[in-house]
Amino acid sequence: MDISIQHSFLPQTDPEASLAFYRDVLGFEVLNDVGYGDMRWITVAPKGQGGPSIVLAPPAADPGITEEEKTTIAEMMAKGTYATVVLSTSDLDGTFDRIQATGAEVIQEPIDQPYGVRDCAFRDPAGNHVRINQA
Repeated sequence: MDISIQHSFLPQTDPEASLAFYRDVLGFEVLNDVGYGDMRWITVAPKGQGGPSIVLAPPAADPGITEEEKTTIAEMMAKGTYATVVLSTSDLDGTFDRIQATGAEVIQEPIDQPYGVRDCAFRDPAGNHVRINQA
């Protein structure tokens, strides 16, 4: 069996703010940018890596989602508990300093975790938890 990860989805409520974070702060490249009505899906990935990508998508675009579910999603996004992505870098401290200098919301400064990784964490403009591990 040959299965690989193609895309993962993170919700966004302000496409321009999310694009600025992933493209301008993290240095990702835009692979696709699709609009449909007043909604927008933006596919981003680390520059030149050609691997798995992240689709920044409207959180409640599915017509099957109820109003109660939309409210729950919005509440979880506001608390930063709805979605998480884990990235890695060979220079955690330098990456942390560069991201922090942009004014991004810091959740956790770089620390050695008891489970064996050194990592830090930020929130993106939609409230998603962005964790970065030392590679």
